[in-house]
Amino acid sequence: MIAERVFSWVSKTQRTVALSSTEAEYMALSDCSRQCVWIHSILLELSYNFGPIQICADNQSSIFMANNPITKSRNKHINIRYHAIYDFMTQGKVFLFYIESSENPANIFTKNLGQPKFTKFREQLGLIFW
Repeated sequence: MIAERVFSWVSKTQRTVALSSTEAEYMALSDCSRQCVWIHSILLELSYNFGPIQICADNQSSIFMANNPITKSRNKHINIRYHAIYDFMTQGKVFLFYIESSENPANIFTKNLGQPKFTKFREQLGLIFW
């Protein structure tokens, strides 16, 4: 979001099979962070200087994995390209924070929502219905 409006989003299938929801969320966070860093670098070239990009996630385990580079036996098999998120966090380019799943506006793109939540998330994202 820029200026409290959505300007970019992507929905696609993941390239690899995740063995758990934590791995799937971790891979999605990594993809998201790469896109955010790319957009951030473009904006820096246009002289828009701001701090780290905030990325919200509704899976605490994936946030923990991103913050801790220690490789456990559970996540050794994850492709090395998905560990880029740790580098971006240590460089101060992105910042991860937890958001309750019931309050996550990204659910509008991935879940079947009732009208009250759909309307709420649509307004939070600044999407205009014509």
